[in-house]
Amino acid sequence: MGNAALKLEFDTQPDEVAHLQGNLQNMFDALYQLGVIDPVLEMDWNEAMEHADIHRGKISSAIQVANYFHNDIDKLMNELRQFDETVLGYLAMEVAREFADFHSRKEIH
Repeated sequence: MGNAALKLEFDTQPDEVAHLQGNLQNMFDALYQLGVIDPVLEMDWNEAMEHADIHRGKISSAIQVANYFHNDIDKLMNELRQFDETVLGYLAMEVAREFADFHSRKEIH
């Protein structure tokens, strides 16, 4: 018997947005290694965010996967591969926003 891939089931409601928690550096590194970061840096985030609601459920699922696997980059990358590049782009934007928020709080204190 082969190893079955770990399947996660989450209780997120369609209108509920998951929030990133955990090791942001690992999340960033995994997304970078998957080739997601560079395209996201070149996109118009304002335009992208206008369409985010269409993908809200999948974005929340990607955030929950990132939260769950944040301590193991290899497992995180493996699990994130199940999402399309649009959803991974939104996850990358969320990671970048959390990094910016963290650094702005750190500078104030």
